[in-house]
Amino acid sequence: MARYAAGEINQVLGYGRSVLLLGPRQAGKSTVIREMVAEKYPLELVLLQDPSVRIRLEQDPGQLIRELEAKTEKKTVFIDEVQKVPEILDSVQYLIDEKKYRFILTGSSARKLRRRGVNLLPGRIIACRMDPLLCGELGLVRENRLKAAPAANLGEEYGYGLPELMVYGALPVMVNAGREERRKLLRSYVTAYLEEEIRAEALVRRLGVFSSFLRLVAQDSGGAVNLTKLSQQTGVSLPTIREYFEILKDTLVLEELPVFSRKVRRQIAGRSKYYLFDTGVRNALIGAPLAEELINVQKGVLFEHAVVLEIMRRCRLRPERFTKLYYWRTRSGLEVDLVIETAAGLIPVEIKAAADVALKELPGLTAFMDEYQVKQGWVITLSGRPQKLTANITALPWNCL
Repeated sequence: MARYAAGEINQVLGYGRSVLLLGPRQAGKSTVIREMVAEKYPLELVLLQDPSVRIRLEQDPGQLIRELEAKTEKKTVFIDEVQKVPEILDSVQYLIDEKKYRFILTGSSARKLRRRGVNLLPGRIIACRMDPLLCGELGLVRENRLKAAPAANLGEEYGYGLPELMVYGALPVMVNAGREERRKLLRSYVTAYLEEEIRAEALVRRLGVFSSFLRLVAQDSGGAVNLTKLSQQTGVSLPTIREYFEILKDTLVLEELPVFSRKVRRQIAGRSKYYLFDTGVRNALIGAPLAEELINVQKGVLFEHAVVLEIMRRCRLRPERFTKLYYWRTRSGLEVDLVIETAAGLIPVEIKAAADVALKELPGLTAFMDEYQVKQGWVITLSGRPQKLTANITALPWNCL
């Protein structure tokens, strides 16, 4: 399965630079590098999932330098899950500075890397992001109307469409799995995340409390989070709740959507929204039945969640064009699901899990466009065809983003 990130990584390597590829667990980082990047750039593998390799380099990080300098063939070095042994980053920096090797580093947690100074390597390492599957990678994009990012069909359709995305999410392992296997994989993912990403990194002492917190966050995913309420529900302090949120963001499990607060005439609500990075993981965390029937119960929530994540990922592919994402809500209840900030202006987006949408159902969108003098607004729907609702509001099918 072709992935957008492969082209970006190959481009950076073509500049003669090293790459730091961050992404949540099982997003496909290792697969892309070993199957797509390695075709063009032969790799020297340093796999920190192997306990013997990890222990050896933890005890003596400088051994990486000595081993690589002894090589007669200079390959690109691939270090997988580098946050497991952040101590080797000094060795990586030395080898880059001496122009002896070029590196591909992958990681699923920015937390330990930031503590160990990866941010102190400007000009040495170019950071890239690997998200779960996008609609274009699944062959689902029919027409690229929002121009948020390249969305050409990268291959054949995989029989994995919107219903599957809403229920099972977009981790690559879901695509070719059967229904029962998908359920087991998602439940296992939730357990593995808690055990490996949280307990193993010693980020949280009270794992049971954190587990309860994580379920509550999943239940509220897509909403404006009240930290004080979460503190009361979990019985932990407000500073600890804030720290928990930072952990989820640092381990790339949570996406933050801040409120658009450029006030004109209205009082704006002030809390950020948060989205779990994957709808399937969200559904598994809240204990929802992992079957297509779930759509009948939570259609609107799941559709909005899937579309917001898709747009976030698409905009990340074009950071030079799409700078920030927000939502907009007034204290009187008017709301716009997404506001995309671009160099050319604002793009407000409403998301409706229906085939037909009437203008009267869009008071927030029309108010926002009037307030900020926006020339074009969009409504993402389940319709099969684009529809012009007004001269400057267009309803688009979800697969025409």
